[in-house]
Amino acid sequence: MGILGWIVLGFVVGALVKLVVPGDDPGGVVVTGLLGIVGALLGGLVGRTLFGAGLSDFFDLRTWVLPFVGSLILLGVYRLVARRRART
Repeated sequence: MGILGWIVLGFVVGALVKLVVPGDDPGGVVVTGLLGIVGALLGGLVGRTLFGAGLSDFFDLRTWVLPFVGSLILLGVYRLVARRRART
């Protein structure tokens, strides 16, 4: 249930990131959702490794902040890569 929980959390966090960082993304909602899922998985890995936070602490602030920050970083990197490809 751990991975499935992080995927669901990632999709929710991806939607929240899209609300916080509006803009025209080339992939739309689907890519933003996937970036949220990957960000949540990476954030979950970092959280479990560094802080011992897992989905068992679902309402802990770390459980939400780490995937959110991971998704923000991934969205920023994605936008940079997409802009470079659009220019060439």
